[in-house]
Amino acid sequence: METQVLMPQLGESVTEGTIAKWLIKPGDTVKKYEPLCEVTTDKVNAEVPSTVEGTVTELVAREGDTLAVGELICYIETRVGGAKATTAQPADMKETASETPAAESPKTNVALASKDNVVNSTAKAAGKRYSPAVMRLAQENNIDVTQIEGTGREGRITRKDVLAFIENGGMTARPAERPEPINQAEASTNVVNMESVPTPSVRPAVSTPEINAYPGDTEIPVTAIRKTIASRMVQSKHDAPHAWTMVEVDMTNLVKLRNSLKAEFKAKEGFNLTFMPFFIKAVVESIKEFPIMNSVWAGDKIVMRKNINISIAVATDDALFVPVIKDADQKSIYGLAHAVDELAAKTRQGKLSMDDMSGGTFTVNNTGSFGSVLSAPIINQPQAAIVSMESIVKRPVVIDDMIAIRDMANLCLSLDHRVLDGLVCGRFLQSVKQKLEAYGSHTTIY
Repeated sequence: METQVLMPQLGESVTEGTIAKWLIKPGDTVKKYEPLCEVTTDKVNAEVPSTVEGTVTELVAREGDTLAVGELICYIETRVGGAKATTAQPADMKETASETPAAESPKTNVALASKDNVVNSTAKAAGKRYSPAVMRLAQENNIDVTQIEGTGREGRITRKDVLAFIENGGMTARPAERPEPINQAEASTNVVNMESVPTPSVRPAVSTPEINAYPGDTEIPVTAIRKTIASRMVQSKHDAPHAWTMVEVDMTNLVKLRNSLKAEFKAKEGFNLTFMPFFIKAVVESIKEFPIMNSVWAGDKIVMRKNINISIAVATDDALFVPVIKDADQKSIYGLAHAVDELAAKTRQGKLSMDDMSGGTFTVNNTGSFGSVLSAPIINQPQAAIVSMESIVKRPVVIDDMIAIRDMANLCLSLDHRVLDGLVCGRFLQSVKQKLEAYGSHTTIY
């Protein structure tokens, strides 16, 4: 029996992955859970394990191909005889690609037809099958998929083809072709004035202008990770009405505390004590006071999360990753410092797991680490907010009508105005400010 291996869901909100490297070849014998290939996404690099034991018969996807979740990547011949069949969908997958004839999956056809008769009817008329990711994207943008030229295997239309069609402004959709009538009577009773049929429209999209390279310019190919990051950022700015606010914090006492602890901490624990765990601790304690900050946008509802899982932005030379500290409110400053160090090391080594990247409810960023003093971060959807700690710099400030030199920093918060309002965000930032300014010699980190 031949089994299909599909692109798995590699992290929360991940919709596609790129085959970075095949670890097997046709003819190889693989065991269940043995890694088949390395896949990269905007969030994680991971190995895809085999779901069965058997012999690899065909690699459908090539190295460098980007496929939507649920699309076919290879075939494995299992040791049980019989006709070709498709394995059950893995538990962590949310989409399933289908290449079987329509008669084999009537439920899928019915579901798609109920969502969008225009798109589905054109697909059926063309006699083709499309993955759920492709169909959903086409439905959301009211696109006639028969107008799109596929670049996938055997001309198959991929999610990238649909996105490219949208970015290029689309084309006028043509009516679905009818099969030849059985007789002249049927033909005469089914004549339609096609000029009266409304043409499906394509959602307006900003197309990328053609840029010419001049002598001396360097062209840098855009990686799959960079493309996905770009798509996510555009989607966040397009979908979420961003608002922004900032407070100024006196970090003088925290600077003194950290300076008094860092040498002993490094000698004892083996890694550096940064300002980040103190900042995260203040944030999670403030989230407890204002739990609406720990919400996610879910379309027709707002979901306020019980667990406080803090996403932290970690940059590499060519990408930005956002691993997650689970149950951050239950950790001490030391526990947060250890989690930050561990996730940062995994990111640099390319060893982040799916679990490391999933479940985030609120994002904390440390743009001050590279000298920034003011920023307006983009929200990590579907979360409701992201807060950045800027660089700590010495500035003259007025205290009790006297000028003093203090270690000051700005806290910048971007919020989704569908979920949050300025009042609660202002109070939240004031709470974070008070907690940061309250650190001192009495603070315990364990």
